[in-house]
Amino acid sequence: MESGIDSGGPPNQDQQISLCIPTSPHARAKRRIAVLEEEVEILKQDRETKQRKTTYYVSQGRAIRRLVALYTPIEDLIAKNDRHCEDDDGDTTIEQDHYQRGYIELCKTLPWLHQKLTNLDHEESEEMLKKACADSARGDDTGTLKELVASWVNIECHPTPLIRADDKHHRGFVSDACGRLLCPAEWQWDDPAVRAGIRDRTTAYIVSENSWPLFLYEGYEASVENLERGLMKSKLLVMGFKAIFTSPSSANEVDGDGDGADILENNRRTWRQSDQARVKTCIASIIGMRKVTPRAIAYTACQVRFALSNITSWRTVDADFNYQLFWNNIVDFFEDAPGPAALARVNALLEWWTRKIFGKSH
Repeated sequence: MESGIDSGGPPNQDQQISLCIPTSPHARAKRRIAVLEEEVEILKQDRETKQRKTTYYVSQGRAIRRLVALYTPIEDLIAKNDRHCEDDDGDTTIEQDHYQRGYIELCKTLPWLHQKLTNLDHEESEEMLKKACADSARGDDTGTLKELVASWVNIECHPTPLIRADDKHHRGFVSDACGRLLCPAEWQWDDPAVRAGIRDRTTAYIVSENSWPLFLYEGYEASVENLERGLMKSKLLVMGFKAIFTSPSSANEVDGDGDGADILENNRRTWRQSDQARVKTCIASIIGMRKVTPRAIAYTACQVRFALSNITSWRTVDADFNYQLFWNNIVDFFEDAPGPAALARVNALLEWWTRKIFGKSH
């Protein structure tokens, strides 16, 4: 006997059609467009978030070469710290100490990094480090100081002929003015035998990273009896530091003994007062620098030394001079002082630097 009740089989075409509630094509199209627009907005937000992260990592990473390590890859510092944690037997080499101090400075400079490395997976960590470890900052500073150092040497030393800002071939020991500033403190550049020996690279006059060059000294003069007197207090070095970390224009404000203007507050005030003109924030503000550090001085010294030289592209070794070892020597001078008296002297020197660069309020 037939029944009008469906016994459970699949609905026929007429039944399926009857279950649909007709809507206008225009309304359906509008809803599809709204869904697509929402998806596009989500993708756009994801892209903007990713771009903000990239911009942040890059801007923060520009501090690494300036404040942490001039040459050592950040991945090496992280790997060496991991190994130190796993194999901490109490005995370390000088090289291991350098790596460990470098990792500590890295965490001070980028305080968010340690936690990020803990939370991110390996692929995300690698991507972050790749963005943060670009060497563009070093190249930018090299280009800036190439011209500025030439003008400063012309003003400070009055060479004949003047040092050209756009040409490095006539700098270095070829130039009497640059050669004097690059000359090791224990030698007398005015001695013709010394000049000839340095220029000819004779065995008695090898210029290496193991001597302090005169451009590091106050008044560009050193005492053979006390090579520490006036060391790291030269006007050229302070000007180079300011050009890199505060602004090229502030480099002209270096007179006085540790009574520099409050650069950071002046920069913030100028930014607040600017309604339309865009004011560039100084590097020290961007990276949160409030005090001068040994590694920042070492970085500046390497940059100034390169600007005084006649080599045209950045390299680790210039003739017999090794920039990486020179950087290490300056860092060790501050961070590995031999005894309480030496430590007190370098701490006083760092306080002098901080006042000189950032003002008395710091």
